Amino acid sequence: MNEYSFICAEDISEMRIDRCITDEYEELSRSYIQKLIKEGRVFVNGSACKASLKVSSGDVICFSAPEAVIPDIIPQNIPLDILYEDSDVIVINKPKGMVVHPAPGHYTDTLVNAILYHCGNELSGINGVMRPGIVHRIDMDTTGSLLVCKNDKAHLSIAEQLKEHSIKRIYTALVHGCLKDDEGRIDAPISRHKTDRKRMAIDPNGRRAVTNYRVVERFDKYTLIECRLETGRTHQIRVHLSSIGHPIVGDEVYCSIKCPFKLKGQTLHAGIIGFIHPTSGEYLEIEAPLPEYFSSLLDKLRH
Repeated sequence: MNEYSFICAEDISEMRIDRCITDEYEELSRSYIQKLIKEGRVFVNGSACKASLKVSSGDVICFSAPEAVIPDIIPQNIPLDILYEDSDVIVINKPKGMVVHPAPGHYTDTLVNAILYHCGNELSGINGVMRPGIVHRIDMDTTGSLLVCKNDKAHLSIAEQLKEHSIKRIYTALVHGCLKDDEGRIDAPISRHKTDRKRMAIDPNGRRAVTNYRVVERFDKYTLIECRLETGRTHQIRVHLSSIGHPIVGDEVYCSIKCPFKLKGQTLHAGIIGFIHPTSGEYLEIEAPLPEYFSSLLDKLRH
């Protein structure tokens, strides 16, 4: 029997429990979750629930899924670029092409496999065996800083900061076109695409998503910007920038403009993460330098 648990760490006011779980665990279908609910295997804040129950930020969801076959997640000796580490947290500079946590068809060579080897049993178990220590994530082809929790106390603290939108997350992105304003704010709700579950989309009935951006440098056909997240929806920056007509260069999902550069995935980098340390109470800010491919592309555009 496989045990799952997670905290509704962000603003998801009045979302159905079955949808909330499938948003969190994309490998599980909504019909399968509804089956588990009918069998009394799903609990919200310690109480069994019905499929119609609507959950809110901060709710603790636990469930068992006896029919879901999950292989043992094997520790792998994969080199990690560690930006910061202590007994509570570790901040990794994730490279392009690395998946954060295992999923069906991709159970090896993930960040989780690497941190299991590095940390052993020193990881939070709140998000289950598939995502030990993982409290937030970035896309496979997005690079940069990722915060991992080594124990449940740290996980709960960071999850609460995510819920309150107090964690500082600044991304660097190169987008198509020339943004007219030097700064702006995109406040548009996002949900999973109605027909393609691998994509996200702007949806009036979706979860609120807010991205602030600031122009850093302008080029002939492109603009380098910094994006500061107020929320952390799946593919948020990519969807938001595409929605205003300035998709990220190299984005193979949300950009229809042919990329003239030899890239694998979007030019998006999680540069800065700032948070209150769960034990010391001090504010920490960690910065991941731009990867070589990104900085080289900028050099080409400047000359």
